[in-house]
Formats: sequence, structure tokens, C-alpha cells
Amino acid sequence: METTRNDTLAGRVALVAGATRGAGRQFAVQLGARGATVYVTGRTTRDRVSEVGRATETVEETADLVTAAGGEGIALPADHLDPAAVRAVVDRVGADHGRLDVLVDGVWGGEHLIEFGKRAWELDLGRGLRMLDLGVRAHLITLRCALPLLVRHPGGLVVEVTDGTARSAETYRENLFFDLVKYAPIRLVKGLAQELDPVGCTAVSLTPGFLRSEWMLDHFGVREDNWRDAIAQEPAFAIAESPVFVGRALAALASDPGRHRWNGGSLSSGQLARVYGFTDTDGSAPDAWPYIAAFTAARGNGAEVSADDYR
Repeated sequence: METTRNDTLAGRVALVAGATRGAGRQFAVQLGARGATVYVTGRTTRDRVSEVGRATETVEETADLVTAAGGEGIALPADHLDPAAVRAVVDRVGADHGRLDVLVDGVWGGEHLIEFGKRAWELDLGRGLRMLDLGVRAHLITLRCALPLLVRHPGGLVVEVTDGTARSAETYRENLFFDLVKYAPIRLVKGLAQELDPVGCTAVSLTPGFLRSEWMLDHFGVREDNWRDAIAQEPAFAIAESPVFVGRALAALASDPGRHRWNGGSLSSGQLARVYGFTDTDGSAPDAWPYIAAFTAARGNGAEVSADDYR
């Protein structure tokens, strides 16, 4: 089952927080491809650039892509560290539709803050605390502001976006702040699942695999059409997936009337592809986290693992 344009989410209203680029943009686009009305937020607009410094990826462009995919995209620029701004976004959604069916809590934009190769006592405190703001505090503000609207109707879905599964998170991420930030959504969902269950709503965490985001492609000096050239720099990039893949994972999950069975779960794009049958843009279905675990173990033993066995 491909998550191409259809109407399985027609009449549904979604809010994708942090939708200017990468996975966030494709969460919005793929929901739109299934007919949803999608409100998209972000800090980079046609008139203002966030601290990430990527002026060409704007929240307005994401909204246009949602509409072009078959849904209705509505851009609402907002800083999710500002409770008043987030409340204004939710109030707009409520005034327009009186409901919120899907909340994607994917605010991040902290890649430029990560310091690898330093021990905990050597890390820049300001960078670390900013990561906590972007990846934890902003998520909590978004949840507190949006949940009252979402729980008005049974069936609501909350998706906490992170980097890594509960199982992969057992391995330290080599930066104390980054490790904490990317585990927090997994833990948040454990509590949310218990609180949402009595009102008939669902909470999950969702992660892509090794994501070929715009930032990652630039980091390796490649483009989407020649991304495999980066494997020479980072062999594990052989398992890389496009943002479309995890976007299709979200759309399939949101379209599933039985999605509550996942309540409290830590989910990945590769895992959901096996269940729902969607693929990446090249027709493959990369299952990155098991591959990365096998790749790391094999490298430690001087062995090799083929990414083809995990696609």
C-alpha cells in the first residue's frame, strides 16, 4: 500500500509543529496527500530566518507543498518556546475547525548545537541548555497548549518526534544533552499514553532512520540525486532514507482506524513500513535502526553488514 494521494484523512485537521524542513515538512505533505487540512508552524518564514540559518526552507513553502499534494496547507509562523504564540496557533485551529485530530510535536532545529568528542564536563553549557529548550521545553509547551483541543474528540493522535527508538536509546548518544533531549519524547509518550487512554486518544513516539534531510545532505556535500556518494565518508549512510519515508509512516499511522494498539509505543519508519506496506521514493523500505546496531557490532569485530539486507 503506497501512501500516495487519497482521501483517507479528508475532513481531518492536523497541526505539525516544526514543519519548515526535513521530516517535519514531509509529515505535513504526506498528511496533505491523504486529504487532511494541515496547519504548519516554524520559525523560518519568507521574511525571517531562524538561528538554524537556512533561509530557503520556509513554513510558507511547506504549506504550499501540502496544498499541492492534495490537502489544505496553512502556514502559521511561531516560536514554540513562546507559550502565547503557541496558544494563538491552537486558538486559530480551534476557531477554524473546533477540533484537532493529529498533533505532530516535531520541534527541533538543534543540529548546529551538538558537540561530539567532548566529555560531559567539557561541553558548552549554553549550547546544551539551548538543546533542552528546543527539544524538550518547546515540546512540553506545545503539548500543554494543544492537548485541550485534541481531547475534545475521541480518536486524536499525538506523535512525539525524536531520533532513535527506545531500544536504540539504550546506547549512549555521545553527548549528554543530546542523549537526554532525544530520549525525552520516548518517555513523554509513556505518560501521555496513560492520560490519553481514558479519553480515547493515542500517543506514540516516531523516529526516522538515518535521515537524508536537507541539513544532512549539505553536511556530506551531496544532493538527493547523488546521495550515495556520501557512503564513502560514512558507510552507515548506505541505509539512509528520504524524509518522504517517515512522512508516509505518519500518514499510514494516522489513517489506521486501529492505531490505538500502538498507544505508548516507540515506533520507527522502517518498523511501520513492514506493517503498512509503504516504501521510500526509490521503492525500498530501509529499516535503519536494526541495521545500525548490526553495523556497529560488525565493525567492532572487523566484519561487514550489507545495507541491502535491511532495505
